[in-house]
Amino acid sequence: MDRILKWRPRPPFYYGWLILAATGLGNFVAASVAGVVLGGIQGLIVQDTRWSRTTIGFSASVGVWMSGVVAPVAGRLADRYGPRWLMPIGTILLGLCLYALGGVTTVWQFFVLAVLGRAISQPLLIGIVPRTLAVNFFLERRNLALAFIGIFRPVNAAINIQAISIIAVNQGWRTAFRYLGILSFILTIPLALVIRRRPEEIGLLPDGARVREEPSALPGQPQPGTGVATAARPANLGNEPQEHPWSAREALRTRAYWLVATTAFLGTTANTTIGFNIVPYLVEEAGITTTQAAGVLSLGTVLSLGNLGWGYLADRITPRWCVLAAMVTSAASVLFLFQVNSVLSAYIFGIVWGLSSGTSGVLISMIVAQYFGRTNYGSIGGTLRPFEAGGLGLGQSLGAVIYDIAGSYSLLVWTALCAHLLGGIFIILARAPAPPQDDSR
Repeated sequence: MDRILKWRPRPPFYYGWLILAATGLGNFVAASVAGVVLGGIQGLIVQDTRWSRTTIGFSASVGVWMSGVVAPVAGRLADRYGPRWLMPIGTILLGLCLYALGGVTTVWQFFVLAVLGRAISQPLLIGIVPRTLAVNFFLERRNLALAFIGIFRPVNAAINIQAISIIAVNQGWRTAFRYLGILSFILTIPLALVIRRRPEEIGLLPDGARVREEPSALPGQPQPGTGVATAARPANLGNEPQEHPWSAREALRTRAYWLVATTAFLGTTANTTIGFNIVPYLVEEAGITTTQAAGVLSLGTVLSLGNLGWGYLADRITPRWCVLAAMVTSAASVLFLFQVNSVLSAYIFGIVWGLSSGTSGVLISMIVAQYFGRTNYGSIGGTLRPFEAGGLGLGQSLGAVIYDIAGSYSLLVWTALCAHLLGGIFIILARAPAPPQDDSR
């Protein structure tokens, strides 16, 4: 058994890229209980069961909020014990929830299982744990690696919607969830074999870099120029710069942390508010059909692939300035909504909004890694999830509340615009914090 646990693939390329591919597998099954997927297939469930759409939709919101509770704990566990066993545990627990969803007979059973599946899978398979892996295995290409983590969810969600719909038409939605549950169990094996905590554990360095030549080596350490790393020396190896090992407590005492957290909350709230209300807005205010408006939303979602471009850009102008650019561009696209009066102008909005609005979460994770390093990235990044979850939950309900009060969507647009601009101001003020004066531990 020990030999099996120590075995790992030896690809001809840097092992970190294989790690990212493995996280994509876990992300795929986790996306099956994402809000956008449940929203996309709820019609099939309602048609079969006559359950309330409100209850099904509310399960997605509660699942998001509960993931905000689980994420800080998952982040601390990722730092202390490593993601290697957290992700397989996540696929096993999610598999149980998915398979059980295929056998529910009442709406409350569906609600409980969907919430549990979302609360467990988001931090363990989509959010903080995979991001911790990316931060641990990459340094110079860290932003690009985090961008890859960011595009997995929308891509996998789109695939899940189509796959579940096809299976549901032929065999029923319950069978589709059972298949996903079985797949989640199967994916536990490659995740357990491939995932490692840090590259140093398998004799590598972040980015696949080599150790610098040293004049001599102490007994028990690798000889100069061998390119071999050990887990006993994770702090500064080869070309990796020294980083202060920020703790979560130290990070929470900085002004930068709270400015970044507030930016994350504002950006998520604004983007979710627009995303959940753009179809009825375009139908009512721009006069286009529901099908055309849904096409605009789909285009905006697909353009979240632009995260890769933002990751590339972040390596050149820093993630902080990328967040500012995304906030300003999103604000401009939201303001443009007042001028949308045709299908063409609606699609122009969809392109600009799609390229800028889906980036805030990924870019914020880059800032956290840049400011606070990788030593306790899971613990620090996990504390930000409640802000993101709060923004998601608020954004899903804010539009309906504003519409009921104002009788139109104009106030909603102005609210999202102000949130983007405030986020831009806060991120300008969020300069990198200086390490604490007393570094003794």
